[in-house]
Amino acid sequence: MTDKSNKIVMNGFHKRKRRYVTVTCFLAIFVLILCTIVLLYGNTIYSLSTIWRVLKGENVKGATFAVKSLRLPRMLAGLLCGFAFGMAGSTFQTMLRNPLASPDIIGVTSGSSAAAIFALIILGLSGPSVSIAAVLGGTLTAFFIYLLSKGGKYNGGRLILIGLGVQAMLTALINYFMLKAPQHDVPTAFRWLSGSLNGISLSDIPMLAVVLLIFTPVIVMLGRHLQILELGEDSATTLGVHADRTRLLLILSSVVCIAFATAVAGPIAFVSFLSGPIAKTLVGAGMQNELPSGLIGTCLVLLADLIGQFAFTTRFPVGVITGILGAPYLIFLLIRMNKRGGM
Repeated sequence: MTDKSNKIVMNGFHKRKRRYVTVTCFLAIFVLILCTIVLLYGNTIYSLSTIWRVLKGENVKGATFAVKSLRLPRMLAGLLCGFAFGMAGSTFQTMLRNPLASPDIIGVTSGSSAAAIFALIILGLSGPSVSIAAVLGGTLTAFFIYLLSKGGKYNGGRLILIGLGVQAMLTALINYFMLKAPQHDVPTAFRWLSGSLNGISLSDIPMLAVVLLIFTPVIVMLGRHLQILELGEDSATTLGVHADRTRLLLILSSVVCIAFATAVAGPIAFVSFLSGPIAKTLVGAGMQNELPSGLIGTCLVLLADLIGQFAFTTRFPVGVITGILGAPYLIFLLIRMNKRGGM
């Protein structure tokens, strides 16, 4: 490579890196603004100084209960769950080189949901037990799909088709659990299945926060290998990447993040599906997409929750709003892929 060619390549790399840093910083600032709005806005609007006093531990009449018991858990759940869904969704889509390959499309989220509903309704469990059930359900579903797709050489398209079939079976299983549930448990289960930040307490947050602190660095560190895997199985092996081991680590890390987020807020529709493509459009090609996708996921959840709570006379769970946003994009994507012969 000549000096001129090398200079062109390096200039292009630095340009993409500046764009990546700029977009990521902008998204982080927007997340901070949304988090502040969630804390400030409600039936009563509090000032920034009042919110700050409450967060420092002062007992402010009326505000302490509203902020610490209602708004702060809601904000933290939206922040962490959105990040988990967004980052994991982008990881699956990049790894499988298909925008349809998000966990909520190929059945991983349904596995967590089925296990959590079984624990909630059939076994009558709550709290950490439901989280453990969701993690086990999501993990077993992901590896079941992965093993079924390994008919000889690994094939991402086969994995997606098998995942769609598994999702259909798990949805039927969830419906069966709902039919067997006691009448007084059904409204709570339906609200949870729609994806909601209602009723979340501070005690639900620490476990999810710890999981993200552990597995986010793993996914980010494997991001370079993830980009190589996009080139294909043979190319990745030639460049020294242990494709199966890397893929298994990424699947495990993403599934654990998804499962814990699902246990906290339910399967919030289409956040995993939308975050990666939006982040890729903003960041551009050639850069790691995990952190921007996580931030996009947080923005989608917090913004959708604000819309669902305050934009209409009736309050809607966050999953209803994200579903309204995601369904048209899914239809558009399917039509475009069909026209291009990608299905």
